[in-house]
Amino acid sequence: MANKRTLKKQINAMIIDVIDECIYVQEVNDDKAEAAEGLIEEVISTYNELLSRMNSGKTKADFKAIVSDFDQKSEMLLEKLNALNH
Repeated sequence: MANKRTLKKQINAMIIDVIDECIYVQEVNDDKAEAAEGLIEEVISTYNELLSRMNSGKTKADFKAIVSDFDQKSEMLLEKLNALNH
């Protein structure tokens, strides 16, 4: 299991990458701008949820659950981003 600092860095990197790609899609393809905006809002909501859980987590079990959820949510967000790009 990654330590708290490393996990926060991984979450931040994933969030920044997805938001950056959504902004690119908005600029390039006006038809998908609204969908990209919705995905940005979902990404920010996920980010806030994960960080809130990290800040309140105390045990290893809490952090294992957070890592598992992060993996699942990042995969889901990347699938939505890929669908948006096609």
